[in-house]
Amino acid sequence: MARNNTVIPAKPRSRGKQKRAASAVVYCEANFGAIDGKTANGLVRHSELYEILAVIDSERAGLDAGVVLGEEPNGVPVCRDLADALTHTGDIPAYFIFGMAPSSGMLSTLERDLVLKAMGLGMNIVNGLHEFLNDDPEFAAASAANNVLILDVRKPRAKKDLRLFSGRIAEVTCPRIAVLGTDCAIGKRTTATILTHALNDRGVKAVMVGTGQTGLIQGARYGIALDAVPSQFCAGELEATIVEAFEREAPDVIFIEGQGALSHPAFSTSAFILRGSCPDGVVLQHAPGRINRCDFGQMAMPTPASEINLIQVFADTKVIGLTINHENMTDSEVDAAISLYEGELGIPATDALTRSPERLVEMVFAAFPELEESLAVGAA
Repeated sequence: MARNNTVIPAKPRSRGKQKRAASAVVYCEANFGAIDGKTANGLVRHSELYEILAVIDSERAGLDAGVVLGEEPNGVPVCRDLADALTHTGDIPAYFIFGMAPSSGMLSTLERDLVLKAMGLGMNIVNGLHEFLNDDPEFAAASAANNVLILDVRKPRAKKDLRLFSGRIAEVTCPRIAVLGTDCAIGKRTTATILTHALNDRGVKAVMVGTGQTGLIQGARYGIALDAVPSQFCAGELEATIVEAFEREAPDVIFIEGQGALSHPAFSTSAFILRGSCPDGVVLQHAPGRINRCDFGQMAMPTPASEINLIQVFADTKVIGLTINHENMTDSEVDAAISLYEGELGIPATDALTRSPERLVEMVFAAFPELEESLAVGAA
């Protein structure tokens, strides 16, 4: 999330679509462009499945969504409420997306009423919360009465179908690179998405495996909302998903989206991601301008060096590069941080959003030269 005057080139929001995206509005009251609005932020930047027509946030109403994110204008208006959004969309959009990720994971009373109103207008619901609306009698009745769908993105498969870790991850012979971070809501998914696109643009077939609700809503073909899976099955579910992606796509490289931070006591998913993916390399995302962990004001941010040491002690892997979240930083401060960390850590560093994606490609090629060599062989 950009919080300075740097203008970031807008990212394509519909790369690789095979069919027309469904129209949608995204609800993100008082949180668009902020940490808890990460689902809405991500959808405005990139979506394979939905054409985002408007964002609802009364505190930023009247602004362009791209500008709120510190990027170029993208023509997506930020609206006061649902009625205001519908004046901009014309027709009723096909989907109403709940675009926030509050720590409670639950709808407030006002939000319940709003979702029911959207259903009454004939809008399908995309819900990324821990609260599964299909299991709620009121929402189930509204779904049937209005002939609309509720997509509970985080809901895992039935327990009888959950998979344990098997060791089949060893059958995945292409490099597996996890994008981890020093905090939650720090840009891991965005960086993983840009990395995937950058490698594909260079002719290296890259596949991303999502591990959270936002990536799944954006349209990740492979993924699971890992924080909703019983802990005994987390590593196995991720392993099975990666194996499936490898067998179906025959990629040159697989990127795995991280969650939380290994050092963060409130989140355990990073540990499961390291265990389930057994990554050959890790890209670490860090926010130098963030003093404390988000939602934990009493908890200081770790240093990249301490997080790297923890990751490499915990798992048989190597951190191959550092990417920077530039919130609360000027462009010159980003430059200084890149130079500082490259010298201190001895690995390449860049900002995935404000610097050329070519730097990310070089980071991967330096760690896995066989990927670049395969391009040369293919071009010969």
